[in-house]
Amino acid sequence: MPFYKRTYSLGQLQFITTSTYRRSPLFLSEHFCRFFVQTLEELRKEMKFLLIGRVLMPDHFHLLLKPQPVETTPLILKGLKEQTATQIIKTLQENQQHPWCRKMLARLRLPPTVHDESHHRLWQRRFYPFNVYSEMKRREKLNYMHNNPVKRGLVRSPGDWPWSSWRFYFLQDASILRMDRLE
Repeated sequence: MPFYKRTYSLGQLQFITTSTYRRSPLFLSEHFCRFFVQTLEELRKEMKFLLIGRVLMPDHFHLLLKPQPVETTPLILKGLKEQTATQIIKTLQENQQHPWCRKMLARLRLPPTVHDESHHRLWQRRFYPFNVYSEMKRREKLNYMHNNPVKRGLVRSPGDWPWSSWRFYFLQDASILRMDRLE
């Protein structure tokens, strides 16, 4: 697996991408989506980063954030991924009587050759940051996130997908999660 050097530039936004293990569509569950958003909000308060945009897809997410200081990006992602993984895997284990939970848990099972402290993995190990260096790039990344559910055929219009920041920007709807506007 290639190793990509991550550079974080002072004052720039970070566009983050990460996927679930084996691209498992865990976030077809509204319960898991709500838990993800709640965890993200708690981390934002704790770590004091600005959240500019987001989209949570069934098998991955994108965030547009401004960490302060900039070097905290890995800590933010570590917290988000660890907290959501712990709770979601626990929920799946406790609800194996439901076929969907049993199927998802099986997809998250690590192969026997992996020597780790756990038997399941929710997220791919790495995440991919991209420095957003201009207002044009910021708009491009927001448009990309907001149109991702349409492009994937999940909805007909970006406003139909509740798990993105589109509703905040275009309908002033912060009922699921408020974004930080850049002035």
